[in-house]
Amino acid sequence: MRNLLINMKKLSLLIVGMIFIVPACTNLDEELYSDLAAENFFTTDEENIAALGQAYSSMTHWGSHTNIWTANELSSDELVIPTRGGDWYDGGILLQLHQHEFQPDNSIFNNAWNDSYGPINTVNRLIYQFSSIEGADAYEAELRAIRAFYYFHLLDMFGNVPLSTDFTDTETKPNSTRSEVYNFVKSELDAVIPLLSEKKDATTYGRINKWAALGIRMQLLLNAEVYTGTAQWADAKADADAIINSGLYSLEAVYSDNFKEQNEGSSENIFVVPYDEVFAQGFNWVAMTLHYASQNTFNLTFQPWNGYATVEEFYNSYVDPSTNPGDQGDVIKGKGTAIGTQDSRLSNFLVGPQGTDDSAGGEDGDDDGTGLNFTPYINEIYPDACRQCGARINKYGHVQGGREHMNHDLVLIRYADVLLSKAEAHFRTGDATGALGIVNQIRVRANVNPFNSLTEDQLLAERGRELFVENDRRRSLIRFGKFNDAWWAKDASDSKYKLYPIPKDQLNANPKLVQNPGY
Repeated sequence: MRNLLINMKKLSLLIVGMIFIVPACTNLDEELYSDLAAENFFTTDEENIAALGQAYSSMTHWGSHTNIWTANELSSDELVIPTRGGDWYDGGILLQLHQHEFQPDNSIFNNAWNDSYGPINTVNRLIYQFSSIEGADAYEAELRAIRAFYYFHLLDMFGNVPLSTDFTDTETKPNSTRSEVYNFVKSELDAVIPLLSEKKDATTYGRINKWAALGIRMQLLLNAEVYTGTAQWADAKADADAIINSGLYSLEAVYSDNFKEQNEGSSENIFVVPYDEVFAQGFNWVAMTLHYASQNTFNLTFQPWNGYATVEEFYNSYVDPSTNPGDQGDVIKGKGTAIGTQDSRLSNFLVGPQGTDDSAGGEDGDDDGTGLNFTPYINEIYPDACRQCGARINKYGHVQGGREHMNHDLVLIRYADVLLSKAEAHFRTGDATGALGIVNQIRVRANVNPFNSLTEDQLLAERGRELFVENDRRRSLIRFGKFNDAWWAKDASDSKYKLYPIPKDQLNANPKLVQNPGY
């Protein structure tokens, strides 16, 4: 079975072109259509597949630092990168995200913009090339789905962004309204979903098939009221039902199996970015979160950076009986355990003694000779957070002898999100009983007691526990009206921060762009 899964991943890497990492263009005017001679268009199925891989290759940014994922996770109540003495201040851009003091010149916003428009530019070029090929409708449909996926994230983060779909049109574009971008994304997904492959096998692994596109549209519709002012709960539920009724996906018996090093065979993962530590690099959470001395704990081939950590209150939502009624008794702080039932999703975190001296980190470590011990408690966000403070990200585990780039495939859409989205649609339309039954499926799998009833706060908390660091938390906090609340090291913030500022570099490059309100 393991060889079958490895072969499945190898085939998927070949199909999506990830073994040839193609840098994405970030300037929509950079590649002129007049330079694309007809003899450079595709003539065989092999060339078609290889070309399609170019649209996926730039997705390797999802698992690295200072990108879309960074912007969305650090601006939520899940994660923080505290300033640890001389480490990780980075000009204050990371503190801005956590404390909601966003500035247009923050380079992370510019990276998120470019990480979206680069693939969009590639897709526009490929659609132009495929448009002259007879029988390429399926390829064009998949490309349009990829473009819709990135415009969904742009509309979610920045709201009012330019729409560019014609590769032959080299004019810079002004902002479209958020509603216009929403309507474009929805109409594109509506058009292509019937044309996409319904297969769930090696030929569609790491690609947007019909079920992945339904998952994207489900997420779009779940947030429709935020984007347009009009809720679309019934339509979001319909897309969730279509995925459920396909019978192709199911909850894994063990939560952590979705994120293990060989997670190609997960029955739950709908859309992933396939990574390989040699041939498809870019997934380096192991570097981003672990302490310098963790190099010795896991016999790593490199020294980690000691950055990303979990906000203590968020960690405690798994183990504190006051926020998780499934856990009974006293919480043993720092151990990630509770007397009674224990949430198996605590595998998301690395806490407690690590079996090595902090001095094993060399000159960059704490170097006081004490044992390395990750505590959920973080003493302060700035200027001198302790270097061992904060539960570390362990969602995908850490492999003995591991390299800086991980082999795990990063999950972008998962069946558990489909179930929780359906539950929320039930709840929002007055069917709390229907929602309760679905949420309890998730809780039972997590080895905690089912709820007897369900409140809005419990629903949000359950999404947080289940979908930790899956690029969902910011979006959910906004939808539930909690994004501007105060949390650790952050005061209540202005509602303008629900949208990121249009990056300063983009305003300078395109005089037709208008900054979002309040910036």
